[in-house]
Amino acid sequence: MTSGRWPQLTPLRWFDIAELLPIERELFGDEQWSAAMFWSELAAAAQHGTRWYRITRDDLGKVLGYVGLCAYGDDHAWLQTLAVRREAQRRGVGRGLLAAALQHSSQLGVASVMLEVRADNDAAQRLYALHGFDVIGIRPGYYQPSGADALVMERQSGI
Repeated sequence: MTSGRWPQLTPLRWFDIAELLPIERELFGDEQWSAAMFWSELAAAAQHGTRWYRITRDDLGKVLGYVGLCAYGDDHAWLQTLAVRREAQRRGVGRGLLAAALQHSSQLGVASVMLEVRADNDAAQRLYALHGFDVIGIRPGYYQPSGADALVMERQSGI
C-alpha cells in the first residue's frame, strides 16, 4: 500500500478528477459519476464548506480510492461516495476511507451518517454493517439507468 500512517488522505482537487473517472467507469458503469458531478461537489465544498472529499494513493502516486461526505448542520451527514480501485479492493482501503469519513463526521458533531447502497452490493453492505450502519429503508428504482433499488442505511453517532 503506502508507507507511514495509512490511509494517507489528501483533499480531492480539480486536477484529480480525471484519475477518478476510469475508476467510476470500471466500478459503476452507466451509473458512474461524471466529471461535472465531481466539479459540482468541489464547488459546493469551496462555497459552502458542506463537503469533505479525500483520496488515497499508493507509493507510486496511483489513486487507490476516494470518499466523499456531505454535512448540513448537526443533524446528519450523507456518505456521498466511496470507491476503491478494483485491484486494491479487499486490502483495507475501503475500511480506512470509511473510518476517516466517520471520524470527520464525529468531529463535525452530526447526529447520524446516512448513505445509499445498491441492494445487490453485498460486499459494500457488509462493510457498512461492520461500521454500525443499519438498513432503515429502500429506494425502489433509485439507480439509473439500471433501475436497481437502493438500501438506505444509517449509523447513529457514538457507535
